[in-house]
Amino acid sequence: MLRFISDFIGRSPKLKAYIHWLIIPTDEARPRMWVRLFVNPFFHTRSKGSKIRRRTRLDVFPFNRFILGRNSIIEDFATVNNGVGDVSIGANTLVGIGNVIIGPVYIGDNVIIAQNVVISGQDHQYKNINIPIVQQGTTTAMIYIEDDCWIGANAVITSGCRIGKHSIIAAGAVVTKDVPPFCIAAGNPAKRIKHYNFQLNSWEKT
Repeated sequence: MLRFISDFIGRSPKLKAYIHWLIIPTDEARPRMWVRLFVNPFFHTRSKGSKIRRRTRLDVFPFNRFILGRNSIIEDFATVNNGVGDVSIGANTLVGIGNVIIGPVYIGDNVIIAQNVVISGQDHQYKNINIPIVQQGTTTAMIYIEDDCWIGANAVITSGCRIGKHSIIAAGAVVTKDVPPFCIAAGNPAKRIKHYNFQLNSWEKT
């Protein structure tokens, strides 16, 4: 039934624009109050023990998924937006104060994300110099942060990147490429500075 309704709306640009306006005010990126109160709770998943602090800006919409896993916490002053892609956060994960998470983003279990981290799966297009960037639309590419990672304060993770299991992103790093599992990456752009040697059971400089 939902698929039929979605297809019906998609065939009519005017109806689609009207429905969009009902959900999102013009030139804004957050849902209307009635959507937050009466629609989103039926579409999104918040598991047992999860917490979203009162001062979090939760800009989530019913047309994409928002999942918050068991015992995970989103701290005050964070912003979460699933307007252009799903946001999935696993179990026992901490989203720190002042974080910005813009989908599409997948975050695994037991992840620590420190303060003021930006994780955005969205980019603005810019190639046509005769059109303002704001009018050129956007592209998206999924960000994957696998289990057991630690993302340091003020780090930036750009669209399309994958951070492997049990890896560490140093404070202030700007991640523009994939980071393999069991590595430490630092700098702008971020580069591997250490990896874990399983034969010696120790962290080594790369």
